[in-house]
Amino acid sequence: MGKSSVFDMIGPVMIGPSSSHTAGVVRIARAAIRVLGAIPKEAVITFYNSFARTYEGHGSDKAILGGLLDLKTDDPGIKTSFELAKEKGLQYTFKSIGNASIYHPNTIKLNLKKGEQRIEVIGESLGGGVINIAEVDGFNANFSAQFHTLIIKADDISGAIAFISSVIAQEKTNIATMSVSRKGKNDLACHVIEMDSGIRSITIEYLKSLPWIKELIYIPDIDL
Repeated sequence: MGKSSVFDMIGPVMIGPSSSHTAGVVRIARAAIRVLGAIPKEAVITFYNSFARTYEGHGSDKAILGGLLDLKTDDPGIKTSFELAKEKGLQYTFKSIGNASIYHPNTIKLNLKKGEQRIEVIGESLGGGVINIAEVDGFNANFSAQFHTLIIKADDISGAIAFISSVIAQEKTNIATMSVSRKGKNDLACHVIEMDSGIRSITIEYLKSLPWIKELIYIPDIDL
């Protein structure tokens, strides 16, 4: 992971009490609904390790619901997110697993659904409101949601990384990070690309039109 700035350590403007247990949680949820492409109608929320023991006392339950409703970290509506979730028809279930050594101490898994759309996102709250989206639908992702992000699921073909990079280069934006994971050789691969600035909708549509690209998700900086 990249270095944190002094502003990360101080933490964001937020509804308290804890940047890790509230602001970071809100941001994980807001990143997840952008992966889904909508505010969900159903959510199964699993808190791991430290979160599993403290999510009610530290307000992480309110924070995750607020984020799933796309409230920002400083929105006072987070305090009444249970009521807001009921108003919006969001059905949710909380689960907790207190001893999962394979996960970061502050980890949340979100299984979200709206209509036929379903996703699974695993996020980590790293402190100061900084997050890492560790997995998307079983693929390693490792993005911060602090940059404009492309998630591309594509056939694992030769030259794919170079081709996608060349298309992005035409947009005059710099790639901050890129990671690729795959289910297996010549199987589906997931490209996660963080960029310093956004790209045009025509470029997104062009990439979507390629037959070997099966799914493309574009996530602007979630604080925009």
